[in-house]
Amino acid sequence: MREDPQHILVIRFSSLGDVAMIVPVISALIKSHPNAKIAVLTKTQFTPLFKHLPTVEVIGVDLKKQYKGLLGLFQLSKKIKALRVNAVADLHYVLRTKVLRILLPGLNWAILDKGRKEKKQLITGKIFKPLKPVVERYADVFRQLGFDLSLSTPDFPIAQPLSKEIQSLLKECPQPYIGIAPFAAYSSKTYSLDKMKAVIDHFSKTGATVVLFGGGQAEVQKLNEITNLFPNVISVAGRLSLDDELKLIGHLKAMLAMDSGNAHMAALMGIQVLTLWGVTHPFSGFKPFNQSLKNCLVADRNKFPRIPTSVYGKHYPKGYEKAIDSISEKDIIAAIEKIV
Repeated sequence: MREDPQHILVIRFSSLGDVAMIVPVISALIKSHPNAKIAVLTKTQFTPLFKHLPTVEVIGVDLKKQYKGLLGLFQLSKKIKALRVNAVADLHYVLRTKVLRILLPGLNWAILDKGRKEKKQLITGKIFKPLKPVVERYADVFRQLGFDLSLSTPDFPIAQPLSKEIQSLLKECPQPYIGIAPFAAYSSKTYSLDKMKAVIDHFSKTGATVVLFGGGQAEVQKLNEITNLFPNVISVAGRLSLDDELKLIGHLKAMLAMDSGNAHMAALMGIQVLTLWGVTHPFSGFKPFNQSLKNCLVADRNKFPRIPTSVYGKHYPKGYEKAIDSISEKDIIAAIEKIV
């Protein structure tokens, strides 16, 4: 256990879900080492994820414009040097951070073990057991730097007052609020909207308000169409900043999401999350933080025995495209009702 104050730079550029999973780890680090000085280098749009950690300095960067290419990385290395950090926790470990490591040779670097061998064994069927959670892999990087920390007793953000904009959107919406985020990066991780409508229909009739989350023009349009079909359903897709979305998530009774960033955002806020899994599987280590495995509904492995076929959902054999739809609407409804 370290006694001397350290100035640590934490690097993780993407994706939203991966950066969200860093938050409880840094919270645990602050809890066990309050004198450590922490800076987080990430994409600018992800800075609100750390807003409830006021002692953490978040350095937002635009890698497509300001720090693009090798010249951009050279400029970024100069920015890092100016921070006067003495240790770097590389929680991304990609080509970009490998180059930064070359450009910053005088620092104490600890890098993420992504567990590629175990993950390959999992998706090729050689093993079928829970792998080390990604959050623990992140914590291991700080342990490499000499910091003891435990994720067993997490502290979650206190729910913040809703902004006037959110209050206006929810003005006539009864509580409790049940969040549903029906989309994911790949179609293989996305539950059929027709089947999801049955879930939305059920809870729209219970006196609760179903709040739909999403992003991107296509998702916004689809979710707006759904709001016209059922009572007590509202879509906030494309209507709120990430900061306001997190505030709203903090007031949810539960969140239903795919294996996606929304699930990890709700988890970092301490909300109970029910996740649906298609060709991916919670055994890969991406189960949302501090959530029960019982809250992970997986595709029928009797019908689709090769699952998981992918860690991220990009690869799957023919016929597995909509394996996720083997999860019944009744099971989803029953699982949410247990939570709420």
